[in-house]
Amino acid sequence: MNRLIAILSAVILIVIIAVMFFEKGYIRFNYPDKSEYPVHGIDISHHQDVIDWDILERSDIRFAFIKSTEGGDHKDTKFQENWKRAGDIGLIRGAYHFFTFCKSGYEQALNYIDSVPFEKNTLPPAIDLEFSGNCQARPSKEELLKELSVFAKLVQRKYGKPPIIYITNESYDAFLYGEDLGYPIWIRDIYTKPRLEDGSGWSFWQYAHKGRLYGIDGFVDLNVFNGSAEEFENFVSPGG
Repeated sequence: MNRLIAILSAVILIVIIAVMFFEKGYIRFNYPDKSEYPVHGIDISHHQDVIDWDILERSDIRFAFIKSTEGGDHKDTKFQENWKRAGDIGLIRGAYHFFTFCKSGYEQALNYIDSVPFEKNTLPPAIDLEFSGNCQARPSKEELLKELSVFAKLVQRKYGKPPIIYITNESYDAFLYGEDLGYPIWIRDIYTKPRLEDGSGWSFWQYAHKGRLYGIDGFVDLNVFNGSAEEFENFVSPGG
């Protein structure tokens, strides 16, 4: 009995330590194989506060999604600085918009277009579609897709590329499951390699939400592109 108690106590202690290290970002569930996913990147916003770009330049990352806007009028306070500095160190940049359920797609598209410059060799606009941090409204699937379509068409007309849709498993199941919208998918899954139940493919994977990189004080989201370096270049600049 004493031996069993000792073993159980040791197991509990190990679990507690593992959870603590996970919460602090020192261990994670996903470690994408570099041979399978050679193109790595991050997504950032004002939450990263001060970034030492000279140090970050030495990191093995190729791209950065940068929060630009949210809803109908909110603009991320660090977007302009982050956009410029990411470009200064040679990262392929993309701007993402947090899509709120409480504003029309038209209003939100105008906010995005007012904030994000049109530049060559950038990632397509990205639409962050998730429940976490959103307003209390819960539109039907049909209502959401209608507003999403308005937003997507307006930004595609402006920037010349179909937007990327960032989703969680929850938001995908609620709004995009079984839909063939023709937009690249950027999926969040911090526990395992993504697999969409309807068989759809994905282009980007946010595999960690508490990553750590030299140059960023605190946590940062870590991502990979689903393809080779050459395929990534073609994704950024189709046709060369």
